[in-house]
Amino acid sequence: MDIDPLERGPQDACGVFGVWAPGEEVSKLTYFGLYALQHRGQESAGIALSDGERIVVYKDMGLVSQVFNEATLDSLRGYLAIGHCRYSTTGSPVWENAQPTFYTARDGGLALGHNGNLINTPELAAMLPSDRLTATTDTEVLTSLLAAQSDRTTEEAALELLPRVKGAFSLVFMDEHTLYAARDPQGIRPLVLGRLEGGGWVVASETAALDIVGATVVREVEPGEMLTVDDRGVRSLRFAPAAPKGCLFEYVYLARPDTTIAGRNVNSTRVEVGRRLARQHPAEADIVIPVPESGTPAAVGYAEGSGIPFAQGLVKNSYVGRTFIQPSQTLRQLGIRLKLNPLRDVIAGKRLVVVDDSIVRGNTQRALVRMLREAGAAEVHVRISSPPVMWPCYYGIDFATKAELIAGNLSNEEIRTSIDADSLGYISLDELIAATEVPKDRLCRACFDGVYPIEVDEDSRGKYLLEKSCGVPGSAAPSPASR
Repeated sequence: MDIDPLERGPQDACGVFGVWAPGEEVSKLTYFGLYALQHRGQESAGIALSDGERIVVYKDMGLVSQVFNEATLDSLRGYLAIGHCRYSTTGSPVWENAQPTFYTARDGGLALGHNGNLINTPELAAMLPSDRLTATTDTEVLTSLLAAQSDRTTEEAALELLPRVKGAFSLVFMDEHTLYAARDPQGIRPLVLGRLEGGGWVVASETAALDIVGATVVREVEPGEMLTVDDRGVRSLRFAPAAPKGCLFEYVYLARPDTTIAGRNVNSTRVEVGRRLARQHPAEADIVIPVPESGTPAAVGYAEGSGIPFAQGLVKNSYVGRTFIQPSQTLRQLGIRLKLNPLRDVIAGKRLVVVDDSIVRGNTQRALVRMLREAGAAEVHVRISSPPVMWPCYYGIDFATKAELIAGNLSNEEIRTSIDADSLGYISLDELIAATEVPKDRLCRACFDGVYPIEVDEDSRGKYLLEKSCGVPGSAAPSPASR
């Protein structure tokens, strides 16, 4: 569970990492790659590794640093690995659904990690052989289908299956000898290719993960492209025409600020959004403070654009992240104080501009404004560096349903009243897009404007859809296993 009892913010599907590097300690490279991607998923973590003869999978619930230690990593030997850190968007947050997933295939095995969310999972599940109908996640369905085709190589099976898969998927998968990476034709979730100094190859959800392992960015994996990496090098195969629709919310919140997407540094984009927000929604105030950490770059930009001094008015508890300990009723009533604490000497008597990345349900902002007023703030002007989130995401962000989204049900003035702010301003969709420097028609904006790039049948969606159809309970699970 999230320790913040007020509101779970937007959650991405996962982070994926893959490496082919003979002579390197690939288990440790994968560990550090996942560590850099931890913000994308905190429920579970896992690594699959091959020495050329067999695949071993080690995974468990918890953070990367909780799942792996030095002894475990030293025992995972090989030259090829994939890794995954998960936030569940299909299937319960239990051990059985942790990734990488694994199935016996042909004369060996196949392991797979997935970032994104599929929208035709029931259709794909119907293709499963009768002995594999227990899959409870879209990722497990994909892995099972790839492994089930005993008369084809992994490459052949993937090129046949991937054109039939709909939705968002950035995949890393492997057999005993080859690393594969694939990205959906819309390229909704990011995926990049990098080169290690020693000649090995790396694929990852974000460029920040390449940086941490000392890899040089080569390029993004193209929408509709599959890469194979083995002792012959990197080969590119096209399984579908590209129709780019990269996720706009990656720029707002999901990606690390030190990541580059489509040639644009995320931090630079967020600072520019703040400048534009200051011009679009000025305020008479004494200081600009961010809601750390995701609101900080936009707050810097707002301060630059407005001329109002920037200040750190809130301190974040760096050790509050993922926990399995239920807060007591007393702590639950403290709400946001578990995560943020005001600097009273900075805030008292001041008119504040408070910059945050988004408002989902509004509970966190409501508690935040109350806390700032209790700390002595004279006025609280809330500025949001994304447009109102009015529509659910079906492509890998676990937003609330439309009924739960505050902007889907209330006007801006009603939201301002609800959170008790003196004023409220959102960046417009056009200004946000302009800050990314990516053409509007190459971005998925569905959570802001309801225009879905891939048609969605809402009746066939749902986080626990496969579990219901298979009668699988979302129960606790055993400790890590190797296969």
